[in-house]
Amino acid sequence: MAPILEFRHVSKIYNGATRALTDVSFSVEEGEFVSVIGPSGSGKSTILRCINRLVDATRGEIIFDGHDINRADKKEIRQIRKKTGMIFQHYNLVDRLSVVENVLHGRLGHKHTLTGAAGYYTEKEKENAFQILAKLGLTEQAYKRCDELSGGQKQRVGIARSLMQEPRLILCDEPIASLDPGSSKVIMDHLSVINKNMKITCIFNLHQVDVAVKYSQRIIGITLGKIVYDGPADQLTKAQIHEIYQSNEGELITDVR
Repeated sequence: MAPILEFRHVSKIYNGATRALTDVSFSVEEGEFVSVIGPSGSGKSTILRCINRLVDATRGEIIFDGHDINRADKKEIRQIRKKTGMIFQHYNLVDRLSVVENVLHGRLGHKHTLTGAAGYYTEKEKENAFQILAKLGLTEQAYKRCDELSGGQKQRVGIARSLMQEPRLILCDEPIASLDPGSSKVIMDHLSVINKNMKITCIFNLHQVDVAVKYSQRIIGITLGKIVYDGPADQLTKAQIHEIYQSNEGELITDVR
């Protein structure tokens, strides 16, 4: 079976001068839980943005679920994004709307533009939204405005919205960077369960190395736009963390060899 995602010699240069990625190649199997780690500015976010075509790769090929992302036209990009959930560091919710309304927005990619703009959702979609909210412990918050929620609750709404897309892949861009340790654990636990029980492939950008090691099956370490580690999370050593971060940041980690 072919991987769900392949990067083939991908490079990205911004504004003709700033090199974000250099000859990056890797593949992800369906159902994997992969974390991309590295210092700020290393290219982690660019990898995710290339996958859902928020930015265009300068060179190379990115194949997702049989689609050549770089060569996709607008219609095909729409199909790709329907299959790709995105969870953001700063939530990207509509604060003035209720929790359930934000969750239902996950169906917009499946609707005609006019139907989506009118806010029309089927009873089945509404029922599904409430089922997802229940799984994430948000039933009591369903009719609250999102600006009334805590950061951890907002991120769970973001996860629920992503699940409403019925995605094959979820991209998580620093999903716990704005959260306290307790809320971070709740979010990572939920995403781990989603990955295992729903078999949805998850790719994370994480700065917290200990969290990446604890939850991931596999880690990709990137420095200055180049992959310097790609392997099992439980085989990542302090020396390799030092190589990825070019610093003593690995000294913070006590549970890796």
